[in-house]
Amino acid sequence: MTQFSDSQGFSTWRAFFWPIHKRELKKFIPMLLIFFFITFNYNVLRCIKDTLVVTAKGSGAEVIPFIKVWAMFPLSIFLTWVFIRLTNRFEREKVFLFMIGGFLIFFFLFAFVFYPQRENMHLHNLANTLSCILPEGCKGLIAMIHYWSFTIFYAMAELWSNIVFSLLVWGFANQITQLEEANRFYGLFGVGINASGIVAGQFSIYATTLSQNHPINIANLDRWGSTLIYLLSMVVIAGVIALGLFLWLTNKLKNENSAAPSVASTKKPKVKLSLRENIRYLLSSRYILYIVAIIVSYNVIINLVEVLWKHEVKELYPEPQAFNIYMNQVTTWIGVIATLASLFFSGNALRLLGWTTTAMITPLILFITSIGFFGFFFLKDSPDIVYSLTGFSPLIIVVFFGTLQNCLSRAAKYTVFDATKETAFIPLSLEDKIKGKAAVDGLCNRLGKSGGSVIYQFLLITFSTLTASAPYVAVALFSIIGIWVVAVHGLGKQFATISQPQEKLTPTPAPVSA
Repeated sequence: MTQFSDSQGFSTWRAFFWPIHKRELKKFIPMLLIFFFITFNYNVLRCIKDTLVVTAKGSGAEVIPFIKVWAMFPLSIFLTWVFIRLTNRFEREKVFLFMIGGFLIFFFLFAFVFYPQRENMHLHNLANTLSCILPEGCKGLIAMIHYWSFTIFYAMAELWSNIVFSLLVWGFANQITQLEEANRFYGLFGVGINASGIVAGQFSIYATTLSQNHPINIANLDRWGSTLIYLLSMVVIAGVIALGLFLWLTNKLKNENSAAPSVASTKKPKVKLSLRENIRYLLSSRYILYIVAIIVSYNVIINLVEVLWKHEVKELYPEPQAFNIYMNQVTTWIGVIATLASLFFSGNALRLLGWTTTAMITPLILFITSIGFFGFFFLKDSPDIVYSLTGFSPLIIVVFFGTLQNCLSRAAKYTVFDATKETAFIPLSLEDKIKGKAAVDGLCNRLGKSGGSVIYQFLLITFSTLTASAPYVAVALFSIIGIWVVAVHGLGKQFATISQPQEKLTPTPAPVSA
């Protein structure tokens, strides 16, 4: 640490907590706020989408795998295609405006139009007919069709993470940030990202309580609908603020002749994109394929464990508002853990431990916590053993360990996982960054989650219930963790090779006082 602080002109403690030069604040602070507001929205939307589809009458966590395959995956391909078309025709500012604006308009319409008219819009008769025809394992498919407006909301809320957060915001950050800056910036960006989870969780709990005491008087609107209006109105406001900060920062960087490297990096590259070319590029680069393997592995695993966990949470909290409050409490704890990790660990892990060791942390956490979750899940049929060991019912213990796993794995994702993934793009050429980000974030996130959902669909159709499918889910999960570890090891070797010349060429900033 002492060597690092000397090379950057910081004292030891400042190098650990705030390794930012004064001249960098004009770029760093707006980006930190953009990350905060974008992830605030994601955290609010994530709890809403789960509550809508899991607690709907006749539905459950079984609906999630079907939504991710038959709704989210096609929609992600479509939106990636839209992004590519817009990028080929317009400057980055207009692409941001069109993409983010489209999401915000949909969320506004859902709160004030779609949800109040849900009973008139949903396909009740068709759902009853399908229930008589299809086997029990297709319960989730029936619920997806029955509550089609909830299905679209779930897909759009999830794609806010992949399209807006990963593809747009992280892509912008990678273009205006040099490798030496990223080693210092990205860990601190995690502070803003994770602090937003704390704020989002507590705001959502407050909005739920507010809607109970002061429901909104709109026809066909229940108290959960009032909560939706409060929450989604804040989502729209936060999205507009983030968009304004982005436009301000882009114009600021363009107009500053003294920051030549940054200005150059903000210009729209003359790179023509097509979906087919991006897929071909993805398959032709071993470096990008390693990134794909890591991202797909993470998303498959998270999808596998979260469906079972949400199934147990619904058993414990069957009502929409109680379910939403619990999920937002979890979001708050994820934010607390991840913020502390960003402040005291992840911001320095890349510098002190190196890329490969830091990237191994997330699969290790999932491996250890999965042992605890599945161990108690399989003891549900032996309540006396669980009670004698813990003093609680099996359902409470399974929900607890699932929650612990979710908190730790999500905190790791928002800190060390995202930081290492995004850092891996920086040594690439500008053209490779754009093609790689479009292919990886636009398609591979969805491919991973859809892959986990395909596994669930096969198991549900075969074994009818999530509980009966659990042993096979565990086998698949631990196998994929092994693939993930191998990919991290391979990418770490290549990253060290291609980033070394860039690090040598990066000029060392002049020392400044601490």
